[in-house]
Amino acid sequence: MNIVSLIGRLTADPELRHTQSGTAMTRFNIAVDRNFVKQGEERQADFITIVAWNQRAEMICKYFSKGRRIGITGSIRTGSYTAQDGSKRYTTEVWADNVDFCDSKKDSSSSYDNGYDGGNSYSNNRQSSYRPAPSTPSSYSSGDVRDFTDMPTDDDLPF
Repeated sequence: MNIVSLIGRLTADPELRHTQSGTAMTRFNIAVDRNFVKQGEERQADFITIVAWNQRAEMICKYFSKGRRIGITGSIRTGSYTAQDGSKRYTTEVWADNVDFCDSKKDSSSSYDNGYDGGNSYSNNRQSSYRPAPSTPSSYSSGDVRDFTDMPTDDDLPF
């Protein structure tokens, strides 16, 4: 199974390009922080190349810019080519299937001024374009323990 999920920050503004047949595409890098820090050192990041096609590429180039947090799910693609000096070079890229906005509206208001309406995701599914974010986030810390009843210990549990 080839599934990748990443959250990172764009290292540069993505640029929209078109193939000879007119298909839209973009290739950009994101910096993904490692989840550990060696004592006395700064946090390290991995720089991952992302490729997106068609409407997804157009959306990324329209709504994302350098420094924005982006969530990507997709698959790893590897390849190779011969460089001008004759050496063989290898590539590893993530081809994006789904793209999520990971910044809050207040963190990057300039992109929202371009007509983005507050949705949080753009996926490969053509029937659903932008999914609106919930109006109020769920919170489990506001409940009261008196709202729960103790389970009897002498009954058989259904699981």
